[in-house]
Amino acid sequence: MLGLGDSSYEFYCQAAVDFEDRLRALGAQVVADRLLLDVDYEDQVPGWIETTLDVFEPELTAVTPAGGTVVQMPGLSAAAPTAYSKRNPFTAEISEVQKITGRDSTKDVRHVEISLEGSGLTYRPGDSLGVFFHNDTEAVQAMLDALGLDGGAEVTLGEQTKTLRAILTEDLELTQSYPGFVEKYVGAAAEPVEALAALVEDKPALRSFLEQRQIYDVVHEHPARITAQQLVDSLRKMQPRLYSIASSQSEVEDEVHLTVGVVEWHGFGRAHLGGCSGHVRRAQEGEEVRVYVEPGDHFRLPQDPSVPTIMIGPGTGIAPFRAFLQEREAQGADGDNWVIFGNPHFTQDFLYQVEMQAYLRSGLLTRMDVAFSRDQAEKVYVQHRISQHGAEVFDWLERGAHLYVCGDATRMAKDVHAALVEVVAEHGRMDAEAAEDYLAALRDGKRYQRDVY
Repeated sequence: MLGLGDSSYEFYCQAAVDFEDRLRALGAQVVADRLLLDVDYEDQVPGWIETTLDVFEPELTAVTPAGGTVVQMPGLSAAAPTAYSKRNPFTAEISEVQKITGRDSTKDVRHVEISLEGSGLTYRPGDSLGVFFHNDTEAVQAMLDALGLDGGAEVTLGEQTKTLRAILTEDLELTQSYPGFVEKYVGAAAEPVEALAALVEDKPALRSFLEQRQIYDVVHEHPARITAQQLVDSLRKMQPRLYSIASSQSEVEDEVHLTVGVVEWHGFGRAHLGGCSGHVRRAQEGEEVRVYVEPGDHFRLPQDPSVPTIMIGPGTGIAPFRAFLQEREAQGADGDNWVIFGNPHFTQDFLYQVEMQAYLRSGLLTRMDVAFSRDQAEKVYVQHRISQHGAEVFDWLERGAHLYVCGDATRMAKDVHAALVEVVAEHGRMDAEAAEDYLAALRDGKRYQRDVY
């Protein structure tokens, strides 16, 4: 059993543990020790696969025809490396960063254009872009000051040797906090860090403590005597952030566009920015950033350009649908397209308004319904528009429309699904269970696809 997970979550790799426990209970024999891996897993997987397959080789050899050879099972070996990937990202140039929310908006959303010239990278609407970022140099320096460490000291990370400042800025995770850091940090400290040590023994309390804190906060609140190398060894490698691509290569060629919402909040005596979105806010045109394409085969336009589409994307969830519309235009697609978009205010938060209005005028966009939640006394969200136009939604689905949802998984996607169940039940004259089955059939047929986060 190989479990891939993220130790910042409470039930780290729990699925792998549960599966193995159940198989053991059913009488299965464990022939290779399970391996549970955190987000930085790539270096350990190939060796585990190789040694695990070695366990089975005698039995596989025994059942092959005389003179036959054991063929490695497809899907178990690591995929053949492409020119650029997560392990080998392309160093691209940021060509434009533009704020696309109004001056008085409560949100800071940036349209980002990145040049892929010379990379040979290709992408399809529905794919995501993995972005490696730089941590804020001022925040890094403040962290060094809190720990009394010299940023110029040489340290090692894997096979590379760099200055502590460079590695903290370019290679290590400092914004997302996780229990493993606190455990290693406390263990490495020259003197007891009693408050943190108590939290390490109380897992729920530790997770609650870390929920709103970045690594910076932990260090500022609990500075410890620790060496530069011990600090590096306590941290995990930076993980790229994935953003839904907001452009079609048919339209923008050697560019890729993103729609990035800047994560920002105040607390614990300092201002906080998200790791990658903070980098985007600070970025200047011409700066370099490392990127790769992450395929999104679960989120694709219909192969038949005459098939209708319904696209539901509040906030930055509009990003992949901008790509969809660019692609449909390039295809000369004659299928109807319906966008349902929501955000707080019409005057401040109508992302890509000019483009959407142009698509409406040209007829590429058959209809667009908007839900600006704060522009009236009663809040209105995209799920309310679905309910309001339920008869038309059901009619489009009956005509074979593909349905797409992109955005927040915690509340929006659940509320949208609930609204869809009600619409299908009412207008399809069926009960809730049958409506769920109807939507499940759409999912199975790849006509109900979600890109939620």
